[in-house]
Amino acid sequence: MRKRSHDRYLVLGLLCLFAMAWVLPLAMVVLSSMKTPIEQSQSGILALPENAAMILDNITSASELSGIGNGILSSLIYAFVGSLTAVIVASSASYSIAMLKIRFPFFWFLIIYSGTVFPFQMYLMPLFGMYQTVGLYDTRIGMLLFYSAIAVPFCLFVFRNYFIGMQQEVIEAASLDGASSFQTYLRIVLPMAKPPALFLFVTQFSWIWNDFLFGQVLAKSDSVRPVMTSLAKLSGTYGTGTIPQQMAGALTVSIPTLILFFALQRHFMQGLILNTAGE
Repeated sequence: MRKRSHDRYLVLGLLCLFAMAWVLPLAMVVLSSMKTPIEQSQSGILALPENAAMILDNITSASELSGIGNGILSSLIYAFVGSLTAVIVASSASYSIAMLKIRFPFFWFLIIYSGTVFPFQMYLMPLFGMYQTVGLYDTRIGMLLFYSAIAVPFCLFVFRNYFIGMQQEVIEAASLDGASSFQTYLRIVLPMAKPPALFLFVTQFSWIWNDFLFGQVLAKSDSVRPVMTSLAKLSGTYGTGTIPQQMAGALTVSIPTLILFFALQRHFMQGLILNTAGE
């Protein structure tokens, strides 16, 4: 009993350390965003601000200097539409590969999933040249097409594993009742795949929202570029923002993903659990 008690306290201590390691950087960002540049340089990193309302001035200044407002709007469009499109395309493709009697299902899975095998940096030059040739460079439709396509392979991987473990009797019963393959997918399979669908929507939304590399290369206009490229204007060699403004900008652009995660957090882990009912 005494050994179990010591083990429990050890686990609690480790969990507290991990929690502090996660909360401390967030606290530094929040406190810094509430200070003036002079206060930031003269006070400690974790010192309380003299006027917490200063965060509003820093957010306003950060938005004026970097155009975060346009970036947030663009990223919301890219992340929402791109994630939703990827989930729909990947779920239908996975349904065909895992449940329908098509020829060479594993071959088609490898073809689609191979999009994640190579480093994303390898796509930069071919994409840049192609986008300029076909007129998709610096357009929102071009960014939407890229983000939707790049998110499909991982979604396919998760959906396929989930569908493989699904009970085949359900699909056969629907077929005997006269349901077509599309009706079975839409009315039976897709509702049963709600946990992985929501999990994938959250993860791909976060990835698209946090992307900087492709947003910097495939677009140049402030009205088209995603929010992370706008935020980068506050820092770096040519950045014009102060540390409090940079922290206020970073805090502002993190709010949408935090809201989405906490709203769907109960589905987050469920989406990784494979359906083994048919085994």
